[in-house]
Amino acid sequence: MPLNREANISDPDGFYEELIASQRDLDDARADMLLAKLVLILANHVGDREVLSEALALARVNTMKTAA
Repeated sequence: MPLNREANISDPDGFYEELIASQRDLDDARADMLLAKLVLILANHVGDREVLSEALALARVNTMKTAA
């Protein structure tokens, strides 16, 4: 299964709002922990190591492009 890079979330604005709300009232460390746990939960759901490796590489490249 290749990494899906096309928009695939129904109601992306609603999901974004829910993601932001999930971090409300958390300090930076707890917000980071929530996001790390979310990544691990979703990675477990995906389960395909090849897809996960591709996603990690893509996230790193995108992060390096936006790093100050």
